[in-house]
Amino acid sequence: MTSAQIDAYLRRLGIARPQQPTSEALRALHLSHLRTVPFENLSVHLGEEITLEEQRLLDKMTGARRGGFCYELNGAFGTLLAALGYRVELLAGRVYGDDGRLGIPYDHLALRVRTVEGDTWLADVGFGAHSHYPLACAERGEQDDPGGRFRVVEAGPDPAGVRGGDAPGAGDLDVVRDGTPQYRLETRPRVLGDFVAGAWWHSTSPSSHFTRSLVCSRLTEDGGRITLSGRKLKTTAVDGTQETRELETDEEVLTVYRERFGIELGCVPAVRNPGLS
Repeated sequence: MTSAQIDAYLRRLGIARPQQPTSEALRALHLSHLRTVPFENLSVHLGEEITLEEQRLLDKMTGARRGGFCYELNGAFGTLLAALGYRVELLAGRVYGDDGRLGIPYDHLALRVRTVEGDTWLADVGFGAHSHYPLACAERGEQDDPGGRFRVVEAGPDPAGVRGGDAPGAGDLDVVRDGTPQYRLETRPRVLGDFVAGAWWHSTSPSSHFTRSLVCSRLTEDGGRITLSGRKLKTTAVDGTQETRELETDEEVLTVYRERFGIELGCVPAVRNPGLS
């Protein structure tokens, strides 16, 4: 990244350039990213190509002022962190479904980040509702966060029948939120190009939930969450109470995208595989 690109990204986040790549600065960057850059899959439904190249991701985040899903958000965030002096490694994960089954290989991308103090963190701004702050990679006890109670633990055997009973790889980690496993991470570092097949599958397969539904979501400044799914606008307060309303007109939908998520669209996205949603 050039100095101008770094400044543009930090302006998007509304945060000053940190003097050093510290743990405290990482926490601030992580939280600001979740508040300002939405988790969204609009490109899938707008027919926009998803390209996992650093320059294209930076252009999308800062030039187009868009968001993305895990590969894009964590890919771009990792590029920024590396440019700020952090040691960043990309980690591949497989997401646990509601039935307890693990998803496809390269299902998710997360970041292992080392700071100037020597601390190692799991940073993830691409999983939707998740931890507000990075999680300590080496800590095996409970980690309290505004987003829930988390644990990073050594992975045990998969539940019976899950992905054919695959055994976890050496060093694999499970990320657990409020007692429920969220995803399994390999600890071997990867490169961005390794995730191309996963991004292609999620953006094209009728079996992917990303092709069956629209989502645009971000953390709010008070720690709640706002989510637009198609025409359904849901606001979740810090205490967990929710308010949902249906947007009646295209203009209402486009206004919410613009005013609540900072996304300018020329038309309302339509679900790519509506019959499967």
